[in-house]
Amino acid sequence: MLRLIAPIFLLVVSNIFMTFAWYGHLKYRSSVLWLVIIVSWGIAFFEYCFQVPANRIGYGVYNAVQLKTIQEIITLVVFSFFSVLYLKEQFRWNYLVGFCFIVLAVFFIFKKW
Repeated sequence: MLRLIAPIFLLVVSNIFMTFAWYGHLKYRSSVLWLVIIVSWGIAFFEYCFQVPANRIGYGVYNAVQLKTIQEIITLVVFSFFSVLYLKEQFRWNYLVGFCFIVLAVFFIFKKW
């Protein structure tokens, strides 16, 4: 059971770091680009500290395509919260519809055919 949940937990933490590394600087558009790049790389280091173990632990329980699919769904959920709570952007109905189509893709990827 732990081998099923641990990769997902690690991917959530990884994606939180990734989202801040990739998009956190958008709140600070007046900061110089070279500094933003260095700070983003520093944050991304912690992303990798969780991403690599997540994939190592998860591979074997999940195949590579399943791991990537889990990661993408987590990314969408984390980014949705991030964009609303941190960037103060509005979550629109068409985003939800698009995400539902992606969740449908999860069904096809995880279904035993």
